[in-house]
Amino acid sequence: MQLFNFHTHTNFCDGNSEPETYVKKAIDSGFKKLGFSGHAPVPFKNSFAIKEDNLENYFIKIRELKEKYINQIDIYLALEIDYIPGLTKDFNDFRKQGKLDYTIGSIHLVTNIKTKKLWFIDGAKIEEYDEGLQRAFDNNIKEGVTAFYYQTNEMLLNQNPDIIGHFDKIKMNNRNRYFLQNEKWYQQLISETLAIIKEKETIVEVNTRGLYKKRSDELFPGTDVLKQILKMEIPITVSSDAHKPEELFLLLNETNLTLKEIGFKTLRVFNGKYWEDELI
Repeated sequence: MQLFNFHTHTNFCDGNSEPETYVKKAIDSGFKKLGFSGHAPVPFKNSFAIKEDNLENYFIKIRELKEKYINQIDIYLALEIDYIPGLTKDFNDFRKQGKLDYTIGSIHLVTNIKTKKLWFIDGAKIEEYDEGLQRAFDNNIKEGVTAFYYQTNEMLLNQNPDIIGHFDKIKMNNRNRYFLQNEKWYQQLISETLAIIKEKETIVEVNTRGLYKKRSDELFPGTDVLKQILKMEIPITVSSDAHKPEELFLLLNETNLTLKEIGFKTLRVFNGKYWEDELI
């Protein structure tokens, strides 16, 4: 199985290094493919996304690296695009503007459709998760989590991302405090989202970042969900969601072994034109 990573963040957004540093690290580590997926711009002040006036520079830089290293590694240009109803741009706008190789669709901010308040469910500070739940959903975890999955479903249906990023990340800062993943209402939400993923033929990202950052005790998505994905014959890929060059390969091999133990035989890999299955 060749080494690859399709979910990579540089200093154009919330990563810590120049794109070329990642390329050199990937080559030194034996990677055959590297996809850059900077956080697409969002229309409000933030510290994680590419600035709108710097987006074209991001596109230019990744294309330059693609040509410079063409004989050493396959480099792809992508974006991880947030979907926030009524706020973010249509995914097709970014696709056309950047002539993207693929898109990752992710939910980091959950909208209360009644009040329009946002709940930031990501990041290292568990206090932000708690404060956001209180502010946006009056501490009603069931309402907030349901909004997260409904927003995910709407993104899948209306924006057609190639990959869905860390789609159960809502669990990360929960830390089994507000809800348990085996609760019937939560399992029903997972099942509804998986049915749409299957219908849209979306690739599920198996994301290692929560584990190696010690923010989660399991992958995104977790083992029980992965077993459902296998049963439903939904395609998967593996990524490290790297924000530093040294994170590119973290837990990729270990995760591949875990997936083989669960019963997966293939991963979906981009070849420059389309996605194809490769044996793990």
